[in-house]
Amino acid sequence: MSNPDSNLSSKIIIAKWTDRILAWLIDFIIISIFSTTLVLVAFGTIDYETSEEMFWAESVQYIPSSIIFFSYWTILEYKTGQTIGKKILNLKITNINGDAPSLKGVLISSFGKSFLLPIDVILGWVLTNEKRQRVFNKLGDTLVVKIKSSEEKSGIEYSKD
Repeated sequence: MSNPDSNLSSKIIIAKWTDRILAWLIDFIIISIFSTTLVLVAFGTIDYETSEEMFWAESVQYIPSSIIFFSYWTILEYKTGQTIGKKILNLKITNINGDAPSLKGVLISSFGKSFLLPIDVILGWVLTNEKRQRVFNKLGDTLVVKIKSSEEKSGIEYSKD
């Protein structure tokens, strides 16, 4: 997006919090179904006799589920800039210049979403800047941007002669 030789606009449109939350929710539902099925296959049924058993079972499930979320976000956002939720809502993760993010930036951003999301979002809202970055977006120098058209998605503009 920041290519000076390009005829396309270099304007970066920062995604709204509501769009980002909806994209996250779509991803969360998709991956939760997958990870819950995987955890059930690995650890058995959800049939707890006491609340203490339920507490320990949920604690044991948290780490593998978070690792699945971390892998999902890292792989898709590094390879394509988009998860399924972001693709549906025309969002994309970029570096602060609007270019493809670095692997390090995506790893940092994904870590915050996967393991510390409530803290990451709350602190991001409290300490927000004009770029609407969560704390881990700031640490990874990443942004979530809105893609307005199919031409902007591919970086190619088509015209007829």
